[in-house]
Amino acid sequence: MQFALTVPVMKCRAMQALYLLALEPVAETTADLNSYGFRPERSTADAGGQCFISLAKKASAEWVLEADIQGCFDKISHDWMIANIPTDKVILKKWLKAGYVYQNELFPTDAGTPQGGIISPVAANMTLDGLEAMLAEKFPRAKPRGLKMNMVRYADDFIITGHSKEWLEREVRPAVVEFLAERGLVLSPEKTRITHIKDGFDFLGWNIRKYNGKLLMKPSKANVKAHLDKIREIIKANKTAKQASLIRLLNPVLRGWANYHSHVVAKKAFDRVDHEVWSMLWRWAVRRHPKKGARWVKIKYFKTKGFRDWVFAATEKKEDGTTREVILLTASDTPIKRHIKIKAGANPHDPQWAPYFESRWGKKMLNSVRGRSKLYRVWLRQDGLCSNCQQPITMNTRWDVTRIVKQTAGGTDAASNLQVHHLNCRRNPQYAGK
Repeated sequence: MQFALTVPVMKCRAMQALYLLALEPVAETTADLNSYGFRPERSTADAGGQCFISLAKKASAEWVLEADIQGCFDKISHDWMIANIPTDKVILKKWLKAGYVYQNELFPTDAGTPQGGIISPVAANMTLDGLEAMLAEKFPRAKPRGLKMNMVRYADDFIITGHSKEWLEREVRPAVVEFLAERGLVLSPEKTRITHIKDGFDFLGWNIRKYNGKLLMKPSKANVKAHLDKIREIIKANKTAKQASLIRLLNPVLRGWANYHSHVVAKKAFDRVDHEVWSMLWRWAVRRHPKKGARWVKIKYFKTKGFRDWVFAATEKKEDGTTREVILLTASDTPIKRHIKIKAGANPHDPQWAPYFESRWGKKMLNSVRGRSKLYRVWLRQDGLCSNCQQPITMNTRWDVTRIVKQTAGGTDAASNLQVHHLNCRRNPQYAGK
């Protein structure tokens, strides 16, 4: 599938960035509560978390409308955006109607948002915002009537849960179609379907399904296949590359994929991927030395590390003459850790939510080696004492991290701008101004 990636020139990008500073706070304030795509502080993990909340219980909805908008970014009505997006109408119209140049030929843009423009995701989100409110208005007594209606949206992909297939087909789907038609959009007939939760459905790279009443989210077969295909292409394109160079090409791909799925039921998928990757690398190594035996190939390319054998690793010399080892990452080494979903009404542009986001950001730091190292340096700088009450901070005390100079005042995430303190100190009026 091909589409026009219309990348604005630098002046237009700078202007879009300027207008985005004003538009994004408005978009965040008026956004659907359960919209998670292309929004600050939100991610696919949050969307997955909301799916779990909506479907995991025994009494949760059993039917799911899987919706996909056909060519969403390419077909949004310009007239609707100009009339409804609260920004300079003249400038917005110029951006939308600017067209794009390909091979010295100008192509007009009569619909859609420019894919490549930094303001486009916000404009597209604002076009689709209101869907959740429309459903709530259309079915005002959904909860008392036991309709079990929930919506989760990530960009142009969304699901709507319901108590029956007939209700979703006859009442919800027509309401969605009408909502989209006002914006020049239609549902994709191939990708839009109604599924029972026992059969499961794919959403954002996961398969979400109930097994004997228990909801499990796993990496989808299509997602695993796409990942392995990408690994295979990298190995195929580097048949003669040095082992260390190949490892450096593979590690970011392996790490990114494993981290994406690190909060779902992924251990079996991780083991399978590791086995498939090992098989690819074994064939890669054997092909390079057709006259050598398997034992020789194993000794050259695969090492023993601790209790693990067959570790794909290479030793290389650094510029100063010392050596270092480059080791291939394995997906199964990535720990499975439940993601804490963002609160639906949280707004990073609202000062009232600042303590919440700061605390959430501090917890995220603990999930990375770099973040933990930074927090340790801050703790040492404070001699292991709380910045407010000057009492010791230990592993057994609840603590938090905050910025000394807030982001709104130009503060950064540098260690010199951080301080750790007891969690209850933040709530104590004695230290409220600190």
